[in-house]
Order: sequence, then structure tokens, then C-alpha cells
Amino acid sequence: MKLTVPTMLTLLRIMLIPVLVLVFYLPYKWTNFAAAFIFAFASITDWLDGWIARRYNQFSAFGAFLDPVADKLMVAIALLLTVQKHPTVWMALWAAVIIGREIAVSALREWMAELGQRATVKVATIGKIKTIVQMVALVCLLYQEPFYGLNIFVIGEWLLAAAALLTLWSGLAYLRAAWPVLREDARS
Repeated sequence: MKLTVPTMLTLLRIMLIPVLVLVFYLPYKWTNFAAAFIFAFASITDWLDGWIARRYNQFSAFGAFLDPVADKLMVAIALLLTVQKHPTVWMALWAAVIIGREIAVSALREWMAELGQRATVKVATIGKIKTIVQMVALVCLLYQEPFYGLNIFVIGEWLLAAAALLTLWSGLAYLRAAWPVLREDARS
């Protein structure tokens, strides 16, 4: 198997997960900045690997499988770290909605692929908007320090709530797109 640049970026994103966890728990003042930077860098590589794959036609089956796995792992770990550090009902609820939707949509995509209908549940614009809001929210929550008088953590909380709502909206959009195929399969 030949590794493409997009796949290497995806593998880098996965390798950054234990680095994020380690940096998050280091007992130094700068670790919040470093953790936010690592997550932001990983988020940028997520965009970059897709752009490179499309621009230079560097698609691979392995990369197509691994990219969403890397994204979900990075987001889930960042959410778990955030909830562990700030264990509020709302933070846990938003994290549960986001992680639960990711699992449900992954299962839906797998099932649709089994039925030969994977294209029915392709990424929609609302999913891309959700991803951007979610990534910015997590960078803010990992950073958590005031920045020029702005309470970055509170901004992150509100953005995470918005991301959770967009998560539900996009999850329903995926389900609505798949519903005719699912109903037809249930009848057979």
C-alpha cells in the first residue's frame, strides 16, 4: 500500500492524540495553550488532507476509511478531556450528544454501504458547518484562558452548545436522506 500525503496527514492526526492527552495533563502553566495549539493543528490537517486529496487526486480506500476515524477519535478525546476538567451537566450533555451522533452516523453509513447506498449519506454542508463550530469550540475550551478581556472558555461553552445543536440537525439530515432506502430495506 502506497501512503499518500493526505493519508500521512491523517496518521499524524492520530499520532497527535496521545501527545494531546500528555500535554493536557502536564503540570505547567503553558499546557492549556499547547493543548489548544495541538488540537487546532490537528483540525487544520483535517481540512488540509481533504484539500490535497481533491486537488491532486490523491484518494485511497485506506485514507477514505481512516480520515473520519481520526477526526472522531480526536474530537472524542478532546471532549472527554474537557468534560473531565469541567464536569458540569451541560458539558457532559453536549459531549454525549456529539459523541453519540458520531457513533450513530458511522453506523448508518456502514449500514448504507452494506446496502450499496453509501452515497446517500455523504457529508452535507450542515455537517461541515458543525465541524467548524465544533473545532473552534474545542480550541477555546482547551485554551480556557481569557484573551484580551474575552472569556474564551465561556465562548467555547456556547460554541459547543451550538455544535451539539448542529450535530443533532445534521444527524437528522443524514437520517432523512437514508430513510427511503431504510424503509425499502425493511419491507424486503
